Amino acid sequence: MDFKELVKTLNEKQLTYLNLNLENPKNGEYLLGVFHLLPGGDLNILQAACEVASESSTGTNFPVKTATSFSREMNALVYEVDLSKNLVWIAYPWRLFDRGGNIQNILTYIVGNVLGMKKVSALKLLDVWFSPSFLEQYDGPSYTIDDMRKYLDVYDRPILGTIIKPKMGLIASEYAEVCYDFWVGGGDFVKNDEPQANQDFCPYDKMVKYVKQAMDKAVKETGKKKVHSFNVSAADYDTMIERCEMIVNAGFEPGSYAFLIDGITAGWMAVQTLRRKYPNVFLHFHRAAHGAFTREENPFGFSVLVLSKFARLAGASGMHTGTAGVGKMSGSTSKDVVAAHNIQLFKDKGHFFNQNWGRIPEDDVDSIKLAKLDLAKHIILEDDSWRGMKKTVPIISGGLNPTLLKPFIDVMGNVDFITTMGAGAHAHPNGTREGAIALVQACEAYQKGITIQEYAKTHRELEVAISFFSKMK
Repeated sequence: MDFKELVKTLNEKQLTYLNLNLENPKNGEYLLGVFHLLPGGDLNILQAACEVASESSTGTNFPVKTATSFSREMNALVYEVDLSKNLVWIAYPWRLFDRGGNIQNILTYIVGNVLGMKKVSALKLLDVWFSPSFLEQYDGPSYTIDDMRKYLDVYDRPILGTIIKPKMGLIASEYAEVCYDFWVGGGDFVKNDEPQANQDFCPYDKMVKYVKQAMDKAVKETGKKKVHSFNVSAADYDTMIERCEMIVNAGFEPGSYAFLIDGITAGWMAVQTLRRKYPNVFLHFHRAAHGAFTREENPFGFSVLVLSKFARLAGASGMHTGTAGVGKMSGSTSKDVVAAHNIQLFKDKGHFFNQNWGRIPEDDVDSIKLAKLDLAKHIILEDDSWRGMKKTVPIISGGLNPTLLKPFIDVMGNVDFITTMGAGAHAHPNGTREGAIALVQACEAYQKGITIQEYAKTHRELEVAISFFSKMK
């Protein structure tokens, strides 16, 4: 059946969600999305696409008598279809969405009920596009990787971090001891693993107290600033804020702590609450459970790129984006790197859309200048933050070790990320401290432009790491 014949199959309701002649979808009135869609039941792809547009905006399964001329203006519109690839473009009038800059409200529309519809057998949101007028409604990041670099005095290399392992089971004193060992070995950044909470064997208050003491001792001994990212995810708002305030009031120097939130399992409200209540704290978005939506073999959900772009919109300072096939987690080089670049750059190409994060016109001379400065690795939006949404830094974890640092940098194409190696530091045969030293040495080798094998000839810790992790393959 050709396209004209498909249009003829649409019923009266479905036709109100179709506009294949939509004039300038990028006029600022719409949020745009591209779906991979396979119809279900006896529907064809265009019928199914219109049902998706209906369910994800104003409609339901039957026309209703209560619709008005104005309410029809809020209809999502199917404006392009690629029959050969089963791709559907939908334009959502962004006036549909909560004026409070509410991420969960958007996602409730565009990947909410529609993922449970019987009328589709596959539905995955692959890319989204935000206009300047849309970006104006949302917070974006406040405290960025640039602020963390300034605090740590770390430039021209990745921020070297770890996740404490074992992820659970250490008492508070043991946890702090591992932090200390990593920091004195030269590491910059330590994070709670994402299930860390207020377990009976590791009370939250004691963990915070001992981490502060361990950090103070490590800073005194190394002369270098350190950062710890605390998981503040909790059962309710009050407990989450209580944990934040416990950290704020524990005597930490501003800049030395971050708040980690399990963004998907805790929810977008928790993410945006932290962004708005603590704008001067690095907001660390962990994406636990994302695979239920993003894995490529899953026909329903959304891509890593979509998730990452909404995290930037919500104001995450940093977000896990995958190891691009280099580490242990599922994910491909192209998709993970595209997601990473789209949240860290002022302007970049996505899977289908070129996203500019500027709030001023893309062809404005200052917008063009910002994009060029950003690509040249200059810090932007310091004293002109009205012009655009600040960056979110990719956080890289999942099976990396010192031998894989350079391969990941090569895939990533830059060093503007935080790497958080768990076993990559703690599995070192001589312990965490030497694991951290080996990671630092691998980074030094990269900076000097020599191989880790050559550098290891005069750096024992790296030599041991190379031998161990090569055998473990």
